[in-house]
Amino acid sequence: MTHSSALSPESRDAAIATMTGTGGETELDVLVVGGGVVGAGTALDAVTRGLNTGLLEQRDLASGTSSRSSKLIHGGLRYLEMLDFGLVREALQERGLLYTRLAPHLVRPVSFLYPLTHKGWERPYVGAGLALYDAMAMLGKYDMGVPRHRHLFRKQVARIAPDFKADKLTGAIRYYDCQVDDARLVVTIARTAAKHGAHVATRVKVTGFLREGERVVGVRAVDLESGRELEVRARVVVNAAGVWTDEIQEMVGGRGALHVQASKGIHLVVPRDRIRSDAGFITRTETSVLFVIPWGRHWIIGTTDTPWDLDKAHPAASRTDIDYVLAHVNTILREPLDHDDVEGVYAGLRPLLTGESEPTSKISREHTVVTPVPGLVMIAGGKLTTYRVMARDAIDAAGHSLKTTVNITVRDSITDRVPLVGADDFETRSNQRVLLARRSGLHVARIDHLLGRFGGMIDDVLDLIAARRVLGLPLEGAEDYLAAEVVYAVTHEAARHLDDVLTRRTRISIETFDRGVKAAAPAARLMAEVLGWSEERTAEEVDHYLRRVEAERVSQEQRTDREADEARVQAPDIV
Repeated sequence: MTHSSALSPESRDAAIATMTGTGGETELDVLVVGGGVVGAGTALDAVTRGLNTGLLEQRDLASGTSSRSSKLIHGGLRYLEMLDFGLVREALQERGLLYTRLAPHLVRPVSFLYPLTHKGWERPYVGAGLALYDAMAMLGKYDMGVPRHRHLFRKQVARIAPDFKADKLTGAIRYYDCQVDDARLVVTIARTAAKHGAHVATRVKVTGFLREGERVVGVRAVDLESGRELEVRARVVVNAAGVWTDEIQEMVGGRGALHVQASKGIHLVVPRDRIRSDAGFITRTETSVLFVIPWGRHWIIGTTDTPWDLDKAHPAASRTDIDYVLAHVNTILREPLDHDDVEGVYAGLRPLLTGESEPTSKISREHTVVTPVPGLVMIAGGKLTTYRVMARDAIDAAGHSLKTTVNITVRDSITDRVPLVGADDFETRSNQRVLLARRSGLHVARIDHLLGRFGGMIDDVLDLIAARRVLGLPLEGAEDYLAAEVVYAVTHEAARHLDDVLTRRTRISIETFDRGVKAAAPAARLMAEVLGWSEERTAEEVDHYLRRVEAERVSQEQRTDREADEARVQAPDIV
């Protein structure tokens, strides 16, 4: 029984029909609520264990926390200092697995300089920490994949990073972690789940639970695109709603053992030419760590760590947040950055498990799985890097429920041996990059760009271009991307709105100084051809996107979180 990995408009309709029983299928074994990295990972874990699996997401895949991270696949040096050795070891193991086996097309090494400013004690102290970090990675079950750390002296630092202030440094230690486009990772995991038979539908909002006595036996939901009310029956429902966990718990009468505190982290994006350096940088602030991360032709600089109790769908970065990040990065740069250097800003919420009133920067990134009522599993906490472990634990709990109620024995997790779609032919296609450039008429740099986003699935994108040569042209207003990538986002990657394409399938909204304004109309026209939008509907999509950009710009001029939030919510979701 073969399934397509394409998340197309047709596959969404088919998934909804199947999950609601109109497609003739019986109830699901597992229904996952939430389309972030944990939800997508949980659906993949469940379906590869032989369970009939569905996934519902109220907005777009990765539309919350999972598209707004620091984009790092890392062990977390900070947790090492907190003596959280278990979490660091687990995360480093997952880093090696993702880079060498599961997603080599999406995950790539990135080097950082850890600056040393004190003579004597600091070098052996930090060096010992990084030696332990590397040792944990090497002793894991999977290949380490990245080079080991090495000590640098002031002159070497000046050569590698001429724009960092070297006069205050005694040297640095260069170490390696990995990075990923987080939203692409989520879409790729969801597509892998679909390829193995999972039913995936976005823009479907869960509004309540179906109950038989105490037991949860499914959900009530509404298709936000059509307004149609739906019922989806499932033997076990897994809630992976992240910062919305408390709201989902309210639907079962507040019965739940999890309390999630949302912590806001903001990041700035600046052009690569503003900072001359061959490596990223990591330095401390009073409340968290500051990363300066290479990101293609840009740098990502962040982050903050502050409590947030306002609109969860659209966390807003205030001018105070932006000033804070600029002030801290400028302490280590020769040429200071200012607001005019900032191309993009994004804010995300970390779902932190909390009990006491401790500051969010001190709350652990450990995850917890609970079963508050029969038939409902809830998972929260964790971090991007360990999504697969969280998913495995959630389905282990679901398996226990299935065993006790319907006597289904669930097999062990195999996701450490299931490469994500695009991984299989990635090395072959990378070796053929010059040949692919010649055949397609694209520059080799364009082929490299596509390989780093689609891996072995580059063939699908090149087929689109072969069929319609115009799709091989750069997207007007955002020349780093091809027109074909917009079309492919709709036909294969579940994109349904302009926002989905400019913000998550591509990163145009944070990688251009105009925040994607010039690219909005050309991208919408390409989407309209595939989705059958009228001229009015196309104009509405563009207008909504422009209003969103304006609301974000206004929010980023406000001093307080509350004022920023009030400005940002002026542009709500399109559906």
